[in-house]
Amino acid sequence: MDALKTIAQSSIKESAPEFSVGDTVKVSVNIREGERERIQMFEGTVIAKKGSGVAETFTVRRVSYGVGVERVFPLHSPNVVDVKVIRHGKVRRSKLYYLRDRVGKAAKVKEEIRK
Repeated sequence: MDALKTIAQSSIKESAPEFSVGDTVKVSVNIREGERERIQMFEGTVIAKKGSGVAETFTVRRVSYGVGVERVFPLHSPNVVDVKVIRHGKVRRSKLYYLRDRVGKAAKVKEEIRK
């Protein structure tokens, strides 16, 4: 078991971004298409964070052309290049799955003013 923990510790990023559920983030993901690589941006609201250590993931949701799109990103994956916080959301829940049923302005999260 200690060998697994040692391997897991080496895979964890030291500069893991600080964000929480309800924040609007812009995730830069490394996409491989054959031999070529490119960076794709995915911007949306963080609706869930799960796991701990190497297995920590977060779910980002956005509405694209009227269709809700959700992606689950492993936080410590080498394919996740960068996570930038666009704005901080004011929420009182740890999971925002109720946003899936909301449409338009009802699906928005209020902004939290931080000093």
